[in-house]
Amino acid sequence: MAKAARVAPRGPTPPTALVLFGASGDLAMRKLFPSLFSLRRHGLIGPCPILGFAHEAYTTEAFRAIVDVAIATSAAVNANDARARDEFVAAIDYLPGDFKDAAAYAEIARWLAAPGRPPHRLLYLATPPPLYPDIVEHLGKAALSRPAGADAWTRIVIEKPFGTDLASAEALNRRIHRYFREEQVHRIDHYLGKETVQNVLVFRFANGLFEPVWNRNYIDHVQITLAETLGVEARGAYYEGAGALRDMVQNHLLQLLSLVAMEPPIAFSADDVRDRKAEVLRSIHPLTPEAVAREVVRGQYAAGHDGKPAAAVPGYRQEHAVNGESKTETFVAARLHIDNWRWGGVPFYLRTGKRLPHRAAEIAVEFKRPPQLLFADTGAGRLQPNVLVLRIQPEEGIFLRFGAKAPGQVIDIVPVEMDFAYGARFGEPVLDAYGRLLLDALRGDATLFTRADEAEAAWRIVDAIEAGFRAADAGAAPGKGGPELYAAGSWGPRGAARLMTRTGRRWRRP
Repeated sequence: MAKAARVAPRGPTPPTALVLFGASGDLAMRKLFPSLFSLRRHGLIGPCPILGFAHEAYTTEAFRAIVDVAIATSAAVNANDARARDEFVAAIDYLPGDFKDAAAYAEIARWLAAPGRPPHRLLYLATPPPLYPDIVEHLGKAALSRPAGADAWTRIVIEKPFGTDLASAEALNRRIHRYFREEQVHRIDHYLGKETVQNVLVFRFANGLFEPVWNRNYIDHVQITLAETLGVEARGAYYEGAGALRDMVQNHLLQLLSLVAMEPPIAFSADDVRDRKAEVLRSIHPLTPEAVAREVVRGQYAAGHDGKPAAAVPGYRQEHAVNGESKTETFVAARLHIDNWRWGGVPFYLRTGKRLPHRAAEIAVEFKRPPQLLFADTGAGRLQPNVLVLRIQPEEGIFLRFGAKAPGQVIDIVPVEMDFAYGARFGEPVLDAYGRLLLDALRGDATLFTRADEAEAAWRIVDAIEAGFRAADAGAAPGKGGPELYAAGSWGPRGAARLMTRTGRRWRRP
């Protein structure tokens, strides 16, 4: 018998002590503190004393003032309530220290054990990823990974990227599992907190209209696009070691693919949903170097224009902290195939890039064209395929394109759209993506967090692609190889267009 759908707990979460590692960083100030304030202000979480831990030598008073400014200037929350802000920052303490110093973790333990401190604990790692193994090791040795009592819980949230390849991800998982049980671990990908991403499951499995046609019999192909107009900005040093493949494909794009392609779960629960997502990733057709050469295109933006209005921008190799001869990709397009009964023969096209014309994130499902027979003698042009698009950003919504007769004496079939916008229907959401995921972590709901086997399955795919890149570069003529250049402000390298056109398809323009 199928289990009932998940029902979100009502009322605020129990009082919880939160330790935020990397509390002075950009992520904490732009996203985490404003989201926590919003959760508290709307009564969604109970009292939440926070200990910020970072290298900078702030006093608690100075750090509170910095957090107050970060919340007051955040566009993500309504921070006009000065009294609410005062109450929130008053519950924040700050501890400067070295992430590799065991004595610092003894100080954290003393803060957590202070009289009146809640027994429930959330440990959030918002630090550079190379620090994760040391932090986990010190938390374990200080016994901070264990619950503080029989009815208490301790959970850890770990930001992406989770490893830099399969070997490092496996090593990090081994380190984590030495001290934390898997159910305590929440690997966060903020894309999964967006309304439209969460709605993929509801859209598919709560509506009898679409699930019967969600298969190879009716769907021609699927396109998933994550397009950015910005370049690497001040992240050149990080991006040189990551590139678009590791930065976007390994997590965001493959997570979206798994949600679109997964089989119906037994229940809307963490393990059941993540079982189905992991099955999809394990079913991706193996990518040999020869397959990568056919199915994957990499690009790097050259000088061009950002389109607003046509301001000149430098190429990637001219950005700060970037090697002048860099072969790091800023664009990836791939055609993947899922070897299972539902999706056999249906290509999934993934695309992401920087310095593209528009900022957009969407999932487009293109259905097979109907036969022309009925309209062959009417003068109607070639019938256009139906397309279902789930828009993730900048404006969340769903639209469906279908054919309709234009007014007149002849049969003229034109594409029309039914468009649903979240903002117009429901108004602005109370919480942003980080707020939703923080709330889930405090409630112990790991449905939208990545499990260890999911992360490793995604890295197997990315490692195979990178091996193909290395093989291509090794076989290239001297001075050749590497990503194909594309002008900033364009839709990427020509090879990406050819990836589609050689099978009679084309990319959507969001």
